[in-house]
Amino acid sequence: MSVRILVAYVSPKGSTAEIAQAIGKELQSAGYSVDIVELKSVSSLGGYHAVVIGGPFYMGKVVGDVGKFVGRYRDTLSKIPIAAFAVGVAPVGTKTGETDKAKKIFHDTLAPLEPVAETIFAGRIDLEKLNFIQKRMVGMVKAPVGDFRDWDAIGKWARELPGKFGV
Repeated sequence: MSVRILVAYVSPKGSTAEIAQAIGKELQSAGYSVDIVELKSVSSLGGYHAVVIGGPFYMGKVVGDVGKFVGRYRDTLSKIPIAAFAVGVAPVGTKTGETDKAKKIFHDTLAPLEPVAETIFAGRIDLEKLNFIQKRMVGMVKAPVGDFRDWDAIGKWARELPGKFGV
């Protein structure tokens, strides 16, 4: 029997989706059967041996779909190993403690689940993909603009997951 892993994500602007794809490819390269899908497309967790959940941070909050997914599948997710990643600019922000605050918010969003691995990756802010209000907000909070994703760190995290999953 092949070990099946679900990588489920929400990604309004595409950055989190690209990270989810990279994680899924690393797991596939390690020989696992992996499905990489948007959270809203998941209709069942049956047959999965582990789940990776990903979502972005916007304005100090995790996108609501992550919390809804955790609530909807709480019983099943509590019986299998899960890992989770959030994507945002907190890791490259200039405010002291911003990353720690983001980690706590993300951890609370996943509660009562206890992931075997949990992290926050630096993301991307592409002004071309933002609407007028979002651009204004980025300017007001002086958020860093650009692509800050560390593909080596993402790959390393993904390669460590099977050992943490115990699969």
